Amino acid sequence: MLTRETPLMIAGPSGQLEALWLDTPDARGVALICHPNPVQGGTMLNKVVSTLQRTARDSGLATLRFNYRGVGASAGSHDMASGEVDDADAVANWLRAQHPELPLTLLGFSFGGFVAAALGARLEAQGVKLDKLFMVAPAVHRLSEDVPPASDCPLILIQPEDDEVIDPQVVYQWSAALGRAHELLKVAECGHFFHGKLTDLKDLLLPRL
Repeated sequence: MLTRETPLMIAGPSGQLEALWLDTPDARGVALICHPNPVQGGTMLNKVVSTLQRTARDSGLATLRFNYRGVGASAGSHDMASGEVDDADAVANWLRAQHPELPLTLLGFSFGGFVAAALGARLEAQGVKLDKLFMVAPAVHRLSEDVPPASDCPLILIQPEDDEVIDPQVVYQWSAALGRAHELLKVAECGHFFHGKLTDLKDLLLPRL
């Protein structure tokens, strides 16, 4: 199996976006992974993002992760709202063009959970059918009636119980009020960045991917 990702630049709404692409031979799907808060140092090389990428790869998916505007070599400056979703939309269009016949799975960690959810809703509104949406320790407070999550695909929430960045109770309350079928997985004795728990995260993801 190919494991080395290829660095590339993808045209985005504010300029070129830095990305890492793994085009798995005989892939059964494609996965787009969205990274955490860029203002707090989040990049596509974050260890949780790397775990999401490797797990998607191990499940037979071609993978793409990228840096939002203003992160790493990506052009532009932080927006912390719709701008990053616009970036993800551009990258998703590139990804879908590589394998238009394959189903698309979205994965996002922290702020990236908001981006993935909002992107999923936007793609569904365009008639794109998603395979799955994974939101890991997600910044659900950024979602609203104006920016809803994707609604027509299986949704899996993974929330650390001892999260020091995202209040677990906010995620649980959001989950309870969601009004659609989904899976909520709680990770005991685990902080936001899954220190010492990345294997547990992979074990939760792999059978669901």
